[in-house]
Amino acid sequence: MTAERLVVIGGDAAGMSAASQARRLRGPDELEIVAFERGHFTSYSACGIPYWVGGQVDERDELIARSPEEHRARAIDLRMRTEVVELDLRERRVRSRDLGSGAESWTPYDKLVIATGARPVRPELPGIDAAGVHGVQTLDDGQALLDALRETSGRRAVVVGAGYIGVEMAEALLNRGYEVTVVNRGAEPMSTLDADMGRLVHVAMTGMGITMVDDAEVTEIRTGDDGRVRAVVTRDAEFPADVVVLGIGVRPETTLARAAGLPLGEHGGLLTDLAMRVRGPEAGGVVWAGGDCVEVLDLVSRRERHIALGTHANKHGQVIGSNVGGGYATFPGVVGTAVSKVCDLEIARTGLREKDARRAGLQYVTATVESTSRAGYYPGAAPMTVKMLAERRTGRLLGVQIVGREGAAKRVDVAAVALTAGMTVEQMTALDLGYAPPFSPVWDPVLVAARKAVAAVRAGG
Repeated sequence: MTAERLVVIGGDAAGMSAASQARRLRGPDELEIVAFERGHFTSYSACGIPYWVGGQVDERDELIARSPEEHRARAIDLRMRTEVVELDLRERRVRSRDLGSGAESWTPYDKLVIATGARPVRPELPGIDAAGVHGVQTLDDGQALLDALRETSGRRAVVVGAGYIGVEMAEALLNRGYEVTVVNRGAEPMSTLDADMGRLVHVAMTGMGITMVDDAEVTEIRTGDDGRVRAVVTRDAEFPADVVVLGIGVRPETTLARAAGLPLGEHGGLLTDLAMRVRGPEAGGVVWAGGDCVEVLDLVSRRERHIALGTHANKHGQVIGSNVGGGYATFPGVVGTAVSKVCDLEIARTGLREKDARRAGLQYVTATVESTSRAGYYPGAAPMTVKMLAERRTGRLLGVQIVGREGAAKRVDVAAVALTAGMTVEQMTALDLGYAPPFSPVWDPVLVAARKAVAAVRAGG
């Protein structure tokens, strides 16, 4: 019997999780696995790059979960520095190019996994490709930035964008001894939060010595006679820079899928069913997709959204690998949970923001409380602010945002579970959470916010 062939495009979280899970279920005699990766590394933590750049992680290889050699030892034909440049869905084959030699070849498949990830947003601006301007999407990007920091004599850094990557890179550069300016197009940093919570992040970052510039759109990256970056220019000001880091965000990398006619969603990501199988007749029932290149169901708004997170990518890969390998698994969706930090400030969110709720046509109430991470009298108690959204008439929890110091961010997990379970804020007030003075006040801050939200629901009819 001839073995089936699985082709995987992309050698990071989703792609190699799928390949590894399929291999666990089916041996090489039953399933041949060929994987293509255009970079130098596989199965690594892109989320850890800011902490490697900032010095909290000493070595690059600490971010690598499994090397190409380890994958190959498990009978996965992993072809590094090889980019897939075309999908032929009718003939069920992919065309790849060796980035070293330029040689091209076709590889047929019986089943295909698309795990092409996301690409950083890189606006078309004068000077955007100048020496000294860096993105931080891959380990190669991180290495290039670290090399540049060691070679640059100046100590002025400008971060463009104030989302997760932007604030984390601001911390990394601050740790490296740079004077850091963050230029942000939005009204406040962290657009994943409501503006009132983002304001707390702005104030805290300013207190850390970071210069925050909001409502500022970059118009040019100015360079010197040597072609190196010298300043970041907005409509109203110019900010001197010896190094510039782009943290503007990412978009699904679906160039191949779009060219092949596969279905894409509102945000440009591939659309799949619960088994992570690509929808539509073009896929022929044998194409799966996962990771940052797909859109997923938001369990709160019931709409598709794009969320680029390694946690989701690994889960997608496990689901795909199980289904390709002859088992059965599904990915039901997400509630949009994310945490981050800048220095000692912790930032968390889950569920919907106010504008998300409005976009979904939901009427809602909000409740915001200030509390502490521990009993107020216990040493080390740190302040935190919790904001909660609930549906106006039903009291269903819609979202939670938390900004605070040590012990704040991971409290969002309680809200994530409540959202997944479809709980109301009144039901949340009865949750039996752990309590002792070193860990929480008698009433945990999340439950205090829930009690206040209950009152707002009742007042709202």
